[in-house]
Amino acid sequence: MRVVSVVGARPNFVKLAALEPLLSKRTEHVIIHTGQHYDYELSKIFFEGFSIPEPDYFLNVGSGSHGYQIGEGIKRIEEALQRESPNLVMVYGDTNSTLAGALAAAKAGFEVAHVEAGLRSFEQFMPEEINRRLTDQVSTLLFAPTENAVENLKREGVLGEIHLVGDVHVDVLKKWIKTADRSKILEDLNLNPKEYLLVTIHRAENTDNKQRLTEIIKALSRIEMKLVFPIHPRTEKALKKTGLIKFLTGKNNIEIIKPLGYMDFIKLLKEAWKVLTDSGGVQREAFLLGVPAIVPRRRTEWVELVKVGWLKLVDASHERILQAIKEFNPQGSRPPLLGDGKASKRIVEIVTREF
Repeated sequence: MRVVSVVGARPNFVKLAALEPLLSKRTEHVIIHTGQHYDYELSKIFFEGFSIPEPDYFLNVGSGSHGYQIGEGIKRIEEALQRESPNLVMVYGDTNSTLAGALAAAKAGFEVAHVEAGLRSFEQFMPEEINRRLTDQVSTLLFAPTENAVENLKREGVLGEIHLVGDVHVDVLKKWIKTADRSKILEDLNLNPKEYLLVTIHRAENTDNKQRLTEIIKALSRIEMKLVFPIHPRTEKALKKTGLIKFLTGKNNIEIIKPLGYMDFIKLLKEAWKVLTDSGGVQREAFLLGVPAIVPRRRTEWVELVKVGWLKLVDASHERILQAIKEFNPQGSRPPLLGDGKASKRIVEIVTREF
């Protein structure tokens, strides 16, 4: 049995890390890397850190508009799929590479499996929402991380088989947390545990909207405690283009650093006082690690985490951001909403049984 995994961006690589060892044991596993993320800090460092084999195909799609990345991705992925003729094409998450892989496979007549199906923020024009909705519609197997995701898929009437498997991020964190604990990132940055705020901002809804980005930076510039900001290339470009970067670079308490690999980032997140993030992955990692997460978005696809009180939505309002940083201190329990760390095993069992 031949399975092709299509990846291309940092969030895809983390999910692939959960499944690759099992897929390699049970199937002939081929990895296609679109090249959507190509910087070392956003790509190769994850393959090295997780010991993922070098991709069988690197398509060099690179950066560009959404239309360019998806269009070029479809064209180049289709060529690779025609050569490989797989039994199944697996796509991960909600990136442009996810949608390109799903559409290329479906149009070429190959079965599609979507890992992390059914997540919805119900923001119609959010790029990630478009990607995951369309991917779910052409998928044969839909691997949902939560009961809420299953209900979303049933409500939409998707034609594929829906399977509640849990979140593969739990699998990855359980497997690699001890390695992450050995990271020296706090020493490298001269940080003390629970004495800094971690910040990650990269969603297009924030970086591509000057008003929203201005509100977020306004809040950050008024924070007096230590602030650590691993900056995404898209965010850095937006801050320089708008001139907002100047409000961060002149402050001694703000540490702007390059994007980190998984182990260093998880260590930094685990020891953070709180995290301000618009990342779906970081929201659930923070929950799993017991770190309060403040989210500068209107809505989130991880509504379960809001309901149990560990995630606070503040939109892009500098006043609400600052208030949450000061006052948001969840004390409740953290039930196993995201699964038991065996999602990847369930997925591979289903894949090998069905095909």
